[in-house]
Amino acid sequence: MATVRLIGDDEAEGLVAEVFADIRKTRKTDFINNFWRALAADPPLLKRTWEEVRDVMTAPGAIDPLTREMIYIAVSVANSCSYCVHSHTAAARAKGMTDAQYGELLSIVSLAGKTNHLVTALQVPVDAAFDASRGG
Repeated sequence: MATVRLIGDDEAEGLVAEVFADIRKTRKTDFINNFWRALAADPPLLKRTWEEVRDVMTAPGAIDPLTREMIYIAVSVANSCSYCVHSHTAAARAKGMTDAQYGELLSIVSLAGKTNHLVTALQVPVDAAFDASRGG
């Protein structure tokens, strides 16, 4: 259950209506998901967050859109954000992620989690060759 009231289209006005319109235009869909509807309870926060998401996830760059979504999935898994895992898995699939790619992604996420925990438990020192602050 949300901790705030989700703002429906019939209630969206002013800044909220502007952001919802930009989401629809940018994503080429009429769908506004519950994350944005919850953030709409605080219009300035909605605007700031949407602009950052839009700028990072849709601007042309060295990382293609599908890879960006797959990175978002991995970070969402690491942060235990079920909503984001579902949302960005759907977005990645819409951008062409195959079942094989998803399986490989989950294998990498699983492996990274395991080895991260082992390194943390063993307190392995960083090799000088990997430490840029030591000229590596």
